[in-house]
Amino acid sequence: MTYVILVVQPLLSAVYIDHIWPKERISQIVVYTIGRRKVNREILKMLPTCMRRLNSKAFNKLAALLQASYSTETATFETEPFKLHKLDDGPSTTVSLTKPDALDMFTKMQTIRYMETCIGDLLLNEKVIRGFCHLYIGQEAVCVGIKAALRPNDSAITAYRAHGWTYTMGVPVLGILAELVARESGCTRGKGGSMHMYSDRFYGGNGIVGAQVPLGVGIALAAQYQGIDAVCVTLYGDGASNQGQVFEAYNMAKLLNIPCIFVCENNGYGMGTSCKRSSASTTYYSRGDYIPGIWVDGMDVLAVREAARYAVNHCSSGKGPILLETATYRYSGHSANEVTTSYRTPEEIQEVRRKRDPITSFERKILDAKLVTFKELKKIKTDVKELVDDAVTKAKAGKEIPVEDISADIYAKNLEGNIRGRVQTEMLEHRRIGVAVNFG
Repeated sequence: MTYVILVVQPLLSAVYIDHIWPKERISQIVVYTIGRRKVNREILKMLPTCMRRLNSKAFNKLAALLQASYSTETATFETEPFKLHKLDDGPSTTVSLTKPDALDMFTKMQTIRYMETCIGDLLLNEKVIRGFCHLYIGQEAVCVGIKAALRPNDSAITAYRAHGWTYTMGVPVLGILAELVARESGCTRGKGGSMHMYSDRFYGGNGIVGAQVPLGVGIALAAQYQGIDAVCVTLYGDGASNQGQVFEAYNMAKLLNIPCIFVCENNGYGMGTSCKRSSASTTYYSRGDYIPGIWVDGMDVLAVREAARYAVNHCSSGKGPILLETATYRYSGHSANEVTTSYRTPEEIQEVRRKRDPITSFERKILDAKLVTFKELKKIKTDVKELVDDAVTKAKAGKEIPVEDISADIYAKNLEGNIRGRVQTEMLEHRRIGVAVNFG
């Protein structure tokens, strides 16, 4: 098979690259210099896709040079249509993206993916992490897309699949990894573990199924009561969607027109049960009944961002709550050490990875649009690996808190006196060591 590709480098001559590419490998590359000339833009549009089909280091370098020469600062994309409930119009399916935002989103999703991959290794192979550990691999576009739409005063609260959200809400990788291995440098000094992580305007990480939903309504109510223009993103999974407290929270939020954005992260499975087997209605975006809802492709970070922007504007304009269903997918088990083949096939997972993966699909988009270069993304991947690997080393080398600190920082304002220990007669002193977040 023969390809003829036109390549133009800045301030240099154009070149034709004629190469013969058998199925197994590239066998020959010949470069001819032909002098300066104008570039056919239609050929340039086709080029990045052709380049990515090659395995040659030389061609990767040429692709990077070309994309660097013709990268733009803003690009426009089309998303999958949104599905609406009790809304006359919804988010735009035509979205624009700047280069800085593209690099920022890619960096965050790549960081979460590699961090979670390392967490899985620490849990399963090294057995450094103890207890339950719920990985976010595959769902990165949800937290990154929503966070891109939030304002400084906005808050978020989620369930126990919280590592990705913890990172996007401001906790560094080391703070997450150290927390998972119960070290003092963890974001809750090693006492919270996988399910209980917090930061400024991020209320966790909650271990009880669905319990964070009424709490999220309360956080949004507090902002409304204080006259603060802020929303609370309240997240739960399809597995928690049938909880009675979820519907009670819907009712209260609508009665008082509380600025709460309910988000059902529908990854297809509640523990090991398909949503089709657990829910009589799987149109989760319409489950709020009297609350407007939007279905969004949760594997497309740009679609998620646009839906979140719409939701923030909806709540901030005094229209009350809104419900988003993000159709996403988790590659790992419900908990990381779970075997998933009892309820889904390996082929199903691989098909999602191949066709819908939130990171590789976003990478293709921004490269095809010449918004970023191959070289820039390669550097991000390298930097992310170094950052996370360094955090893993530091987390494992960290120290645990002393035993006397077990009863510290339970309350921001202690009204209980001493704290009960292992048995009723054992009383422990309560002390304040850390700074209380989200208090006062």
